[in-house]
Amino acid sequence: MIFGRIFRKALVLPAILAGVFEPAAASGPIKETSVLDFTMKTIDGTDVPLSKYKGKVILIVNVASKCGFTPQYDALESLYTKFKDKGLVILGFPANNFLSQEPGTDQDIKTFCSITYHVTFDMFSKISVLGNDKAPLYRFLTSKTTNPGFDGEIEWNFQKFLVGKDGRVVARFAPDVKPLSDDVVKAVEKALSR
Repeated sequence: MIFGRIFRKALVLPAILAGVFEPAAASGPIKETSVLDFTMKTIDGTDVPLSKYKGKVILIVNVASKCGFTPQYDALESLYTKFKDKGLVILGFPANNFLSQEPGTDQDIKTFCSITYHVTFDMFSKISVLGNDKAPLYRFLTSKTTNPGFDGEIEWNFQKFLVGKDGRVVARFAPDVKPLSDDVVKAVEKALSR
């Protein structure tokens, strides 16, 4: 996986140097104070305030259908099944930022996830997680001002943010960290126990 990290950084670094990515502040100040302050569009086109998840533990993942990490959908679904009755929700945000690995429409993505991986956790409309058109939720998640300790640009598809019951990020996991790894499972269990 070291090669994968180097490869991803090699792809992202030239874009940063070329000015493709602008600081979050250039898009205006972030007024939200927690993940629960955002409203996002579901994969079916309905606006959903993330405040509906207050009191739940949330795993936010930027996903893609044509990525080497796409099989993580299976593990994400297993993690969700294991902990949903204890208060875990998983929010999948399709993004096409890395090598165009999520080229389809929302309907294409929904069909793929349903048929191929039997996904039952909440999926949202395709967004951008990098660059000038970065979704406000991801501006919040990647900003040092609003998410200190867990900030920094998204490395690749399947980056994971674990959010506590109060809407604050409590852990961040790299794309190659499997959803059923000891680190993720222990972090979920700890967040659910609080």
